[in-house]
Amino acid sequence: MNQRFTDTQTVPLSALRRPGHEHDDGEGSVQVAAEPLRLGSAKVFAVYGKGGIGKSTTSSNLSVAFSKLGHRVLQIGCDPKHDSTFTLTKCLIPTVIDVLESVNFHPEELRPEDYVFPGYNGVMCVEAGGPPAGTGCGGYVVGQTVKLLKQHHLLEESDVVIFDVLGDVVCGGFAAPLQFAERALIVTANDFDSIFAANRIVAAIEAKSRDYAVRLAGLVANRSAATDQIDKFNAATGMQTLARLPDLDVIRKSRLKKATLFEMDPTPEVLAVQAEYLQLAQRLWDGADPLCAAPLKDRDIFDLLGFD
Repeated sequence: MNQRFTDTQTVPLSALRRPGHEHDDGEGSVQVAAEPLRLGSAKVFAVYGKGGIGKSTTSSNLSVAFSKLGHRVLQIGCDPKHDSTFTLTKCLIPTVIDVLESVNFHPEELRPEDYVFPGYNGVMCVEAGGPPAGTGCGGYVVGQTVKLLKQHHLLEESDVVIFDVLGDVVCGGFAAPLQFAERALIVTANDFDSIFAANRIVAAIEAKSRDYAVRLAGLVANRSAATDQIDKFNAATGMQTLARLPDLDVIRKSRLKKATLFEMDPTPEVLAVQAEYLQLAQRLWDGADPLCAAPLKDRDIFDLLGFD
């Protein structure tokens, strides 16, 4: 774990404002290209969804579920807010950008324990962080984070890697984890806004799949007492629902307690949600069949959802 590295190059934060290369992701694209780094034998998942839909809650509890099944798990938060992993670590951990700044961007001075922190049930946690608001490229930060992890052989020591990615996929920075992931999950609720966003994320993932190995795994229905609108969307696009998580107040309370659902009092409803996460983890570990979904045009999904 203490092995140093000297053959990776990292540049100052000011360089984040001008990515030096582009990747051909379609006409008009200026998406940031990550170097082609294989993540060893780990199963790699990227979790997307509308902002505020519960991606970090889903990612953290899914990480614990994988660890409960006996797997070595690494969760990587890909949001400048760096709040993906706090229910696992019980604190806001330093980001990769924070620690690089602290050594004047000399990565050879870093040790794994400077930016990788243990969380609940052995889940290892990293927060990539990001450039200051309104500047820079999140994709560069994700790429540098993966390079650090690979150079320190931490990816080789993981069975499962989960990227928890901010908001909608609207640029190459936010799409960068798709260059490393094997499967992408989309968290949604049974409402117009999150399904509308999910449809756009499906389109982005389908575009990335032309050049990278990532494929769609399906949806996680979160905060959903019913799934009629999600079911409509699935039928129209070829998507599928992998897990359904109800809208329970104990989930809100777990975030306030800075705890995962696996640490809450084992009431029947909590045990039921834990079981749903465990079945989702097992299903993904066993190999979720890739989906060939066809996203709808914005006006078509506008007309699809809702009531007469």
